[in-house]
Amino acid sequence: MKSLPFSKIRSVILLVALLILVGGAGYRLGERKASVNFVDSRPVINTEAPDGTNVDFNLFWDVWGKVSRYYIDPKAIDIQKLVYGAVTGMVAAVGDPYTSFFPPQENKQFKEDLGGAFEGIGAQLGMKDGRVIVVSPLKGTPAEAAGVLPNDIILKVDDAETAGWTVDQAVDRIRGPKNTKVRLLLLSPLSSEGPREVEIVRNTITVPSVTWWVKNVRDVEEISAATEAASLKLRSDNSRVAYINLTRFGDNTNADWDKAVNEILTAEKNGKLAGLVLDLRNNPGGYLDGAVYIASEFMKGGTVVSQVNSDGTRQDYPTDRKGKLTGMKVVVLVNQGSASAAEIVAGALRDSNRAKLVGETTFGKGTVQTPFDLSGGSSVHITTGKWLLPGGTSISEKGLTPDLVVTLDPANAATADGQFARAIELLFK
Repeated sequence: MKSLPFSKIRSVILLVALLILVGGAGYRLGERKASVNFVDSRPVINTEAPDGTNVDFNLFWDVWGKVSRYYIDPKAIDIQKLVYGAVTGMVAAVGDPYTSFFPPQENKQFKEDLGGAFEGIGAQLGMKDGRVIVVSPLKGTPAEAAGVLPNDIILKVDDAETAGWTVDQAVDRIRGPKNTKVRLLLLSPLSSEGPREVEIVRNTITVPSVTWWVKNVRDVEEISAATEAASLKLRSDNSRVAYINLTRFGDNTNADWDKAVNEILTAEKNGKLAGLVLDLRNNPGGYLDGAVYIASEFMKGGTVVSQVNSDGTRQDYPTDRKGKLTGMKVVVLVNQGSASAAEIVAGALRDSNRAKLVGETTFGKGTVQTPFDLSGGSSVHITTGKWLLPGGTSISEKGLTPDLVVTLDPANAATADGQFARAIELLFK
């Protein structure tokens, strides 16, 4: 079997629905050979099957012909949509929710997501136990303002039930132009009050992938009401901490990250820092090379992650540069919305003894998707491998269990972030 040129392809290791924009499953329909008495008068092109493929496509063309012949409103049939639908169904039959086909519009939206701007409600979607769920709402977005919570199960979109839907179908119904409305019926697994309905006005979502600050511990508003911060409030010195919130590993992440690190180092020259809190909560992932880049900031060499490919080969990804924060104490915040590339960074820093993890068990996505651009603006993302942390373990499905488990109450997180408080506390130990 010929190996895929993994080293030449930019792998993407993110949730199927990063920032509520992705969806679909597929491959190229045109790569199948068939002979049929076709009802539509237009010629069928590109029918050569890939080498070594022996498949009987008679059933497909039989159904295609009957739909074209007998459907009550043949003028309403969009041939291109039929092709995309067939491709979508084919790849969905693989049974892997992360192997996905993206028609042109969805592919365009997916790439915009990684660029950091899109129109929608500002939520990250995923699949769990066969249901579409909210991985996390993004800060400052309509979804958060409407009270959407991590792990909410989406029961309905407007009046349509989502049972049996793919993420792709949910995306199609939830996305929409700015200033339009969408109603979601949500069920929180942690609530005993039953489903609740929220109405959300869509907007343009522009989300920087990196935000940061340096503050005196006493000025950290997020922990001002947290009972876990009691010992910190007793500190009489001018102890300062640095904070970086990383929301995804996208197109601009590395450049934004460098700005944050440079400012933090400048601040350190003006007074000692107790350390850095790296917040990876609700980070659904992104580019693999971005994960390696961020982890390399803290590690003094070694392997960040290893990828076992579909052809059985193994590729190690070592640190790719000399980091500027290799001597700074760091604690990493994670939760159920931390996935994929975020889990790689968190796991690599813990396995290399560079950081402790605080928060909740992570999502547990241990596979890699390689994107292939196709004709007409579409693409297919295929699960081509799985990755292992430096210690040799996989987090697929089970996730990373923090060194210090702290459950967060979302209702009081703005001023009583107990996870954040315990992370800062660890910096002083």
